[in-house]
Amino acid sequence: MSTTTSREAVIEVRGLCNRFGPQVVHENLDLDLYRGEILSVVGGSGSGKSVLLRSIVGLRRPSEGLVKVFGQNLGELDENQRSLVERRFGVLFQKGALFSSLTITENVALPLIEHAGLSRDDAEHLAGVKLALAGLPLSAADKYPASLSGGMIKRAALARALALDPDILFLDEPTAGLDPIGAAAFDQLILTLRDALGLSVFLITHDLDTLYTISDRVAVLAQKKVLVAAPIEVVSETDDPWIHEYFHGPRGRAAYTAAKALKEN
Repeated sequence: MSTTTSREAVIEVRGLCNRFGPQVVHENLDLDLYRGEILSVVGGSGSGKSVLLRSIVGLRRPSEGLVKVFGQNLGELDENQRSLVERRFGVLFQKGALFSSLTITENVALPLIEHAGLSRDDAEHLAGVKLALAGLPLSAADKYPASLSGGMIKRAALARALALDPDILFLDEPTAGLDPIGAAAFDQLILTLRDALGLSVFLITHDLDTLYTISDRVAVLAQKKVLVAAPIEVVSETDDPWIHEYFHGPRGRAAYTAAKALKEN
């Protein structure tokens, strides 16, 4: 975990409300992401984790409240200014969201052509660099998503998220569907990339091993807001029924024991 995390907030969410008709998902939600940290967001089904991510990256306009990124209120920016800010985001969606009709190289090259204005040859060359950074073998470059394993799709989607050299990386359930070995390898990759590239990471996950292994802080969504956002040792001892069941059930205890053993070794 980062020992040099700055307290400079690169994302500030204040008074966020999200409504879908009569259904209120978030109400007066506050949350910060600090420069260089890995912030993991957890919560029960229906707590609005993905809705929160979409509100921050600009895919959903909040009903109320503000989102500031790098000190700028996204709601006050014109389209061009907002686009410049959003180019500093890299997003890995839960199922990868790769284009099935494009090869892996073409998927990663696409944002470099569309947003950075690179030629096809230059974009595909740089895409190869990003694929290597994400740990994909050269043999995967010309394959289509349908022929890749779940773990390779995650890495390809990560390479695309890194294509434009983002400052903030958003990950939505990045280890979902991976076997334990693949999930652990992906966790270590995120740690390595954060340290090497100076990324700030906003991570949605249910994976307790991920929480204990790479999180600098954990934010718990409950009761339509952020119930607590703190280091996992503090969060796990928070007096709340959902938190107690989540962190102190059999899986939570196993993840804690494994993380403790890893640190001692």
